[in-house]
This record gives sequence, C-alpha cells and structure tokens, in this order.
Amino acid sequence: MICQECHERPAALHFTNTVNGHTTEVYLCEQCANDKGETLFSGHPTFSLNNLLSGLFNPDAHFSANPSLNEQETHCEKCGITFQQFLQTGKFGCAHCYKSFDSKLVPILKRLHGGNTVHHGKIPARMGGALHLQKELQSLREQLQEMVAGEHFEKAADVRDQIRALEKQVSDEGGGG
Repeated sequence: MICQECHERPAALHFTNTVNGHTTEVYLCEQCANDKGETLFSGHPTFSLNNLLSGLFNPDAHFSANPSLNEQETHCEKCGITFQQFLQTGKFGCAHCYKSFDSKLVPILKRLHGGNTVHHGKIPARMGGALHLQKELQSLREQLQEMVAGEHFEKAADVRDQIRALEKQVSDEGGGG
C-alpha cells in the first residue's frame, strides 16, 4: 500500500480512528507520519513505536503493584541491558533478553493478550490435521511424564493409551497420503 499523504513511499503505519461509530483509516509512510505527528498524536510529535510499547507496559502502574519486579534491577547476562532500559527503548539488546526478563514479561504478555501466553499461530489447511495431532501428542507426552513423576500410574496408563491411539492415527494418515 502507498502512503495516502505523499503518494510516493510505501505506507509503514496504519491508523484507525473511530469517533461516534464513524471509522476512518489512514495509511502513512514514516516520514509523513512524523510530519503529521502533532495532529495524529495530540501534541506528541516525538511519538514512536517505542513510546507505544512503553505505554502498553505502563511501568508506573503495573510494576509498583508487583513488588517482586521492584526488588532488584535485573540485567541480561549476554548484552547487559537492564529491564528499565528495555522499557525506555522498547527494544531488547539480544535474543537472550527474553530468557533474562521472562518473569517480568509473562505478566505483561498476559495483560496484553487477554491471559494467553502461548502463541498458537495459524496453520495452513493442507498441514493442519497432522500438525494439530503432533501438538496434541506432545502435550500428552508431557502430561504422561508429569503423571509418572507424581506416581499417578492409573491416570498415566489412560494417557499412554491416548498417545498410542493418536500415534496410530498419525501413522494411518501419513501412509494414506
């Protein structure tokens, strides 16, 4: 999509504004969005995606209510970035940051995604059935390990039977294609 303002550059931002049931959509390139920043963001010309992320995390309200997050400033062992730096910039320093800040990210992600913390994604229709069965098998295998570890052997036997039935179903579908 091309920018609706300059009609030259590709649109990088999509804004939807709904007022009294009337919705307007605007597609802008980054330069035009910066130029129109004062009108689009009510007097905040320096608005950026980083500011949006920081606002969603809302550290003042959320982190002061959660004392475990205020105890000690954690940092990434690989790149050295602190969680406060992440909140200010909206960017992690490296891939290891996700593990370093996991305990602080889970409550935020739950709040942002309506309680969900696992990404299910979309599965192509031609692959859907087999992938769903594989995911279910993996889940059942994890349940089986937990039940055996907890010495719930009767329940574990039921789960084992479910696993065998699903494995047979997967092998039948694989052989018929």
